[in-house]
Amino acid sequence: MAVTAGMVKELREKTGAGMMDCKKALGETDGDMEAAVDWLRKKGISSAAKKSTRVAAEGKVAAASEGTKGALVEVNCETDFTAKNDGFVGYVDAMAGVVLASGETDIETLKGQAFPGSSRNVGDELTHLVATIGENMSLRRAAVLSVESGVVASYIHGGGKIGVLVALESTGDAGKLAELGKQLAMHVAAAAPLFLDRNSVDASALDREKDVLTEQAKASGKPDNIIEKMVIGRINKYYEEVCLLDQAFVIDPDQKVGKVVQAAGKEMGAEIKLTGFARFVLGEGIEKEEKDFAAEVAEQIGG
Repeated sequence: MAVTAGMVKELREKTGAGMMDCKKALGETDGDMEAAVDWLRKKGISSAAKKSTRVAAEGKVAAASEGTKGALVEVNCETDFTAKNDGFVGYVDAMAGVVLASGETDIETLKGQAFPGSSRNVGDELTHLVATIGENMSLRRAAVLSVESGVVASYIHGGGKIGVLVALESTGDAGKLAELGKQLAMHVAAAAPLFLDRNSVDASALDREKDVLTEQAKASGKPDNIIEKMVIGRINKYYEEVCLLDQAFVIDPDQKVGKVVQAAGKEMGAEIKLTGFARFVLGEGIEKEEKDFAAEVAEQIGG
């Protein structure tokens, strides 16, 4: 595969590596972006641990929770100005309630749900909002968490930039569970875990990490038995970075999240189990088209 300037630019943004290194990495991996990231890491040129994505979409993330159930929803628009529009904000907040009440997360199915206080359904109400405001919008994604007993806590950061749900299964005091859930949700917003626990780690992600760490360890020139121990130690460190229960609690970094939950259960006299979480970052994975303004003007003048 031919390596293009655009591919080199994308790899530079992901890794911070130099242009020539990025070009070489793409050449060595036949243009495979993920493999090129790993190639740079193995050579010690890039310290990127995870694929990065540029957040470029506007809009709002909203949450709704009630007792044992919670919901998240993300609706996107084109500009930050519209993201603050009362009509848009009202629609997003209402959608969180629709998702909570229906338990539905499939977007096409959600569009057919009745919209509160309107004769229109969710999809038609959004179309009406687009026509009224004059800007493209989309109902992007939704999530629902529930427990048999306990609470599902929610947290919204930055006025809708990040939304989090945390599910706590327990027969303990609902008020205390809600307080703990809020703290854990704030932790998830800040620490961005990828998995709940070690058993939840995607096998391909773990294999990829082991491969990179093994290559890095081999570069040290140490014996195989030492390399094996180095890799085990680094994998444990990886778990501490990506698994929620293994992360250091942001409010008390000397404690792991799992231990904090366990201790809270003992204090409450009822076991607490953190059964799941959801985290939406506004515009995550969406890239807006970058335009060269000078070239655009020149094109229009030329036309």
